[in-house]
Amino acid sequence: MKKIVNTVHELETPCFIIDEERLRNNTLQLQTALQTYFSHSIFSYSVKTNSLPWLLTYLKNSGCYAEVVSEDEYMLAEALGFSNGDIVYNGPLKSKETFFHALSKRNIINIDTNRELLWLVEFSQQNTILAKIGLRVNIDMEALLPGVTDYPQDGSRFGFDIENGEFESALAYLKSNNITLSGLHLHRTTKTRSVDGYLKLCRFAIAIAKNYGLDLEYIDIGGGFYGDKPNAPTYNDYFAGIKNVLQEYFDLQKLTIIVEPGNAIAASCFDFLSSIIDVKKIKQHYVVTIDGSRNDIDPFFHKDSYFYEIYTAHPHDEQIKKVKRQIIVGCSCLEYDRLFEMHDTYKLTTDNKILFKFVGAYTMALSPVFIRYFPNVYVYKEKYILIRPRWTYQKLILDT
Repeated sequence: MKKIVNTVHELETPCFIIDEERLRNNTLQLQTALQTYFSHSIFSYSVKTNSLPWLLTYLKNSGCYAEVVSEDEYMLAEALGFSNGDIVYNGPLKSKETFFHALSKRNIINIDTNRELLWLVEFSQQNTILAKIGLRVNIDMEALLPGVTDYPQDGSRFGFDIENGEFESALAYLKSNNITLSGLHLHRTTKTRSVDGYLKLCRFAIAIAKNYGLDLEYIDIGGGFYGDKPNAPTYNDYFAGIKNVLQEYFDLQKLTIIVEPGNAIAASCFDFLSSIIDVKKIKQHYVVTIDGSRNDIDPFFHKDSYFYEIYTAHPHDEQIKKVKRQIIVGCSCLEYDRLFEMHDTYKLTTDNKILFKFVGAYTMALSPVFIRYFPNVYVYKEKYILIRPRWTYQKLILDT
């Protein structure tokens, strides 16, 4: 396997390709906008979105924090050099060991479960708490902005509920044990990713701070932003709106704003290249099989279209002929592993490759070890450099 190749046609497929320039632009644009509107801010990358070590190292070297939601993610971030205050530890799956470790390393910890409150007090009885402690608030986003959430009747499953007194009880528990609350965690993504959703969250934060007399060091607004998508809100749109609302109550010369982007950073800078391995005629249409799968580019199986480009190594006469219908399918043995159709276009052949674009968010993290193991990963910077070779059966055997 070649470590460095010059052209797309030399790449061993299937593979993911990172466009380093696009990644750099995504990172700089968000950092610039955040620093334009806030004197104190933290850009904490959502590790769950794409946990590729090369990517995490790149973002660490760019001045980003790591936002993690499990023991495994926490240990990965530490192993890659995140430590001593540049990790934001969220989610319900924290382990007690890493929770204590994060406290001792002065990382930011947003409490999401009752057991974490107990752990926090246990730790405080023997140690001075130097970490910043926040509470995740359960947010009924449907009440704030109707029609933008899943499970509108049940609400979010995360955080402490204000309406039924859970949040107030958590506050009282911290106070009774002389533990200072540093911040609020308000992550709540909407289906529309609109600026208005974030404005509603900010007004909600103000109401909480007023009602409970909170003197906060930080507001963690979470993630869920659009990135460089055309005709969508920009980082400036989001952060200008957030600033305008929060400054109505908070002193932004003292308050730190934390954001946790994932999709906005990773989605557009990863592509997935696959080769056509077979074309057969079934009934009156053609079935075109690639060596990738829908699992690789759409693990939620919810997309009905993809951004893609088709490459031809050796054009020939057959590709001048148009055919009525072609179904592009994945390499798995699942009947529903179907990606898209082409109508009244030239006939594809095994000389073609298909590049699926903008597939860096949640794809690599959610792709299963199913039938075909993890593919090659290349980074593109004038040439294609292999940064993670594909997994083989030996990798699985060595890990057992």
